[in-house]
Amino acid sequence: MARSGLDSLLEALRQSGMDTGGMGGAGGGASASGESADGKGAAAGGGKGETPHLDLSFLDNMTGPTSKKGWIILAVVAVLVLAALYWWFHPPISINSSELWMIVGIICIVVALFFYNRRREYKMGGGKFEKSPGKAKRATVLVAIPLAVVAVGLLGALFSNAIIPGNAEKYSTVLETDTLDFAEDIHEVDYNQIPVIDRDSAILIGDREMGSIPEYVSQFEISPLYSQINFQGAPVRVSPLGYADLFKWFTNREGGIPAYSLVNMTTQDAEIVRLGDNPIYYSQSEPLARNIDRYVQLKYPFYIFDELSFEIDEEGHAWWICPVRTFTIGLFGGYTIERVVLCDATTGECTEMAVADVPQWVDRVFPAELLIEQYNWYGSYHNGWLNSFLGQEGVVRTTPGTDGTVGYNYIAKDDDVWVYTGVTSATADNSIIGFVLVNQRTAESHFYSVSGATEASAMNSAEGQVQNLRYTATFPLLINVANQPTYFMALKDASGLPKKFAMIDIQRYQNVAVGDTVADTQSAYEALLATNGVLTDTADLSAMEEVTGTITAAAQAVVGGNSHFYVMLEGRDELFDFALPGLLDIVRYKVGDQITFTYLNTEGAAVVYSMEGPNGTVTASGEDNQAEENVDAEAAADAAEPV
Repeated sequence: MARSGLDSLLEALRQSGMDTGGMGGAGGGASASGESADGKGAAAGGGKGETPHLDLSFLDNMTGPTSKKGWIILAVVAVLVLAALYWWFHPPISINSSELWMIVGIICIVVALFFYNRRREYKMGGGKFEKSPGKAKRATVLVAIPLAVVAVGLLGALFSNAIIPGNAEKYSTVLETDTLDFAEDIHEVDYNQIPVIDRDSAILIGDREMGSIPEYVSQFEISPLYSQINFQGAPVRVSPLGYADLFKWFTNREGGIPAYSLVNMTTQDAEIVRLGDNPIYYSQSEPLARNIDRYVQLKYPFYIFDELSFEIDEEGHAWWICPVRTFTIGLFGGYTIERVVLCDATTGECTEMAVADVPQWVDRVFPAELLIEQYNWYGSYHNGWLNSFLGQEGVVRTTPGTDGTVGYNYIAKDDDVWVYTGVTSATADNSIIGFVLVNQRTAESHFYSVSGATEASAMNSAEGQVQNLRYTATFPLLINVANQPTYFMALKDASGLPKKFAMIDIQRYQNVAVGDTVADTQSAYEALLATNGVLTDTADLSAMEEVTGTITAAAQAVVGGNSHFYVMLEGRDELFDFALPGLLDIVRYKVGDQITFTYLNTEGAAVVYSMEGPNGTVTASGEDNQAEENVDAEAAADAAEPV
């Protein structure tokens, strides 16, 4: 019978004196071709009728020290190696740590395989090991112990799942959310506190400011953290400097990190704040003992830390905020934050406290992604696990954003930072049923029922207003303008810096106002709301202008589902926009008629707010502002009598 190439190789190895053992033909006298001595085939790794087994013979060749002293030395070396590995990787020592369970699981599997091989050898006999039922029994126990540890971890993971009875209800109550009224709870926007740039723009502005300090540029670089906080009543992003590379750390480690970057999100001003006698010694750019992640974890080895954030207090002193995870369902499920460690970035002094005791200046205890995940637990499971994927009655989730994962932004409210995100149905259509605000310091959560466009739809609508300029919109902020829930966003050019701003009515997202400044955008937006029949008693109409002229052209069109009447006047270049049905009296006019009205210039058109109709001045909301004041009821009754 012809032999395969593998069989030929094994035969050559045997002839050279190498013991190929279970590598090829039958272990009990089979030839290299894989046939038994009597010409019948045998299973690889054993003779005819022998039960196949897992070949772990390589473990038999692992010999240990031959003396007690050697074993002691080996044990000491092993402990030192493990200690060094623990110091470098610093996994949390907690039964809830999935990272620790992975390490323990791998070790347990290796140990179980080792004793499984010993059990087989003691049971079957052969080679260096004599057949011993007692030792085989002990080896069986030693196999079972590490496998039992692995089983505990797997069961812990299983009982963390929402499918386990009772768990869905627990997941749905991790984050308690109240339903509030938008107009009552969200105050009208204060433009001194509204962030007009996003994180990407803040990084660009901060890097540009870093270039103005040449003595730092060659040695340090700005960390990409850029945490958003409230600092002295203003929304800012702050990020520490870091060592440019390992050599720069070696030459500058004694003096520490001398500054951090501060970018005002409202004014777009950036500053490299020098720390003087209080430099940052503990940071993420430190490679050894003062690495903040390693330092805090080793100081609190039994805590599982969530993502650390860099903040400054009201005096500008640098701190690290280290939230501690607590798991409430099984071993790995329903995690939240119940304790926090504040670490002084200069001295390394740490203070541990409950979330309720965190000082007011701390803005980020709960990471944004955690809060969104917790709200999605409520949205999925508040009517039970089975309903979460079958009936899906009442199932909601946060809007996916532009990247298809999570979409959120930050709002400054009550001197805290709140995470904002829209809430949509489980089918993930292009509309929202409301939005949720969650406090990053306290996890206080509020839901507001408002139907309208998703953030992605609003961004597309804003970009459509300036499509000739090819600007891109930032992820929207939620603000209150004249008691109307409104998306606010910046429109950035190719360099990534904001050039214009846009406001969009969430409920009627075809109402888009664009301006060069925030104030111009607000005025245009309020006038636009008025012209489209949305009551805005608080609208600032100081920029309105009155005009009287002769109509030279008139036409009607439907824009975004709304009817508009467009007029041009003699001697003027503007295209005047009359929204219908509020300004329905415009249809009474024709080319050549004289007309008087008030308007506001906005991006692309002059929006008419009010006009002189036959019954007095009419606003875009359809209200007659003079009829009730100028018409006497008795005179009107007399006029109605026949002559």
